[in-house]
Amino acid sequence: MDCYAKMKNNKRRQVSVIEEDRISNLPEHLIDSILERLPIQDVIRTSILSKKWRYKWRTMRAVVFDEQISKKLAKNGAFGRHGFIRVINQVLLLHKGSISKFYLCIPDMFLDSFQDVNQWMLYLSTKGVKDFTIANSNQRYQLPRCVFSCLELRKLELNKCIFKPPLQFEGFLYLESLVFNNVDFTTDLGGTAINLPQLKKLIMRSCTKAYNLKIHATNLQVLLIMNCPDVMLLELLRSQRLGMVCLTLMKPMEDFVRLERMNLALMFANMSRLRWFYIDGHFLKVFIAEKPKWFPHAVNSLKRLWLIDFSLCDLDHLHGALCLLRNSPNLEELRMMHTQTESELMRCGEETTSSHLESPGCLDQTLNRLRIVELSPLQGSRPQLLFVKLLLAQSPSLEKFTIQSNGTLDPYKRFNIAKDVMRFPRASPKAEMIYLDPNSFILMFVIIHISNMVGGSEVLHLCRGGSAS
Repeated sequence: MDCYAKMKNNKRRQVSVIEEDRISNLPEHLIDSILERLPIQDVIRTSILSKKWRYKWRTMRAVVFDEQISKKLAKNGAFGRHGFIRVINQVLLLHKGSISKFYLCIPDMFLDSFQDVNQWMLYLSTKGVKDFTIANSNQRYQLPRCVFSCLELRKLELNKCIFKPPLQFEGFLYLESLVFNNVDFTTDLGGTAINLPQLKKLIMRSCTKAYNLKIHATNLQVLLIMNCPDVMLLELLRSQRLGMVCLTLMKPMEDFVRLERMNLALMFANMSRLRWFYIDGHFLKVFIAEKPKWFPHAVNSLKRLWLIDFSLCDLDHLHGALCLLRNSPNLEELRMMHTQTESELMRCGEETTSSHLESPGCLDQTLNRLRIVELSPLQGSRPQLLFVKLLLAQSPSLEKFTIQSNGTLDPYKRFNIAKDVMRFPRASPKAEMIYLDPNSFILMFVIIHISNMVGGSEVLHLCRGGSAS
């Protein structure tokens, strides 16, 4: 009886274990989804769980060699027992079925050549890959021709690569997202544009010879150009569906040689659906060269405007800001991040821009929809204070005006800035002033006291980001 009872208990345990193994009994597509979210080394380790799991990793549709695993493999060299090249070769050799997503981080390590990487690309071109990323930290890698035969691509991201499509390449017909980071476009395509009819998002960062890239993308909705001054913007801005555009340079235009002639009016000619517009002062300085006051057509769709690396002591920057405000009747949100060299510009342009801001009709347009304004960091220059005063006077629907003071200013200077700002008349009776002071706790009580003296109806919030002094 004892032996029979033990056998019966063992069977019960086996049944309970099978019943508890709910993951193995999930539908295949859910198991694949779980495996895709695990690091590849953990996915391969699942082969020891049971016979049912032994070969599951070999059919997973997402193969990801991210930065963490690639650096770990790189410590063993390229062809060591657990080396970078050797491990990836083994994984791809044993893999069966299609691969919808492939992410490859190439670490900064010694490689004799990229021959093995090219073989991986050739292998992938036959697997129906749709989501493809090369995050290269090594020397620039020239994409082989086989990559341009991956015609089922929906998402493509390249870092530190040489983009040289074959002359007969016409485009990726299904591509929806395209990201270029530090990519070199070495060869002119002979005037033929790459056709990307389904492209919705294009991001380019620190690319060289971008003028060689010609893209025809009529469905483009998001465009981010960062530190690529020679990109052919006019062609990209022709899309009638653009909803977000970000243009930043991070250094003066004088440092660049090849530029496309453009102005603000020309930029906004076709962007009838633009809602978010981000631009830095370096781009703006060139686009406002002709100093237009009004556009042929107002930018009625624009809701959010961000001005980055911007100086109100620079007359060109000021003209650009006023021009954008004047031609955006439905603007709801304005954020301005001032350049850290504002103090240097104050010495040469403060008087000129102050005179312009004090001139009659400086902003001959009421900002009826403007609700939120953020300005940082406030140095307390006269043009900055005049601009704050102008916005308060021209914004009848304003709800929140946030000012971030400069933490390097002495408390007395910040005290005077707060006092001046609170005394400015406001067109909106519900406008709430928020003064962010990073390092003064005592100043908070002083300013609240001033607020009570100026008027009980005026509201001033002070938020501290630093330690109490």
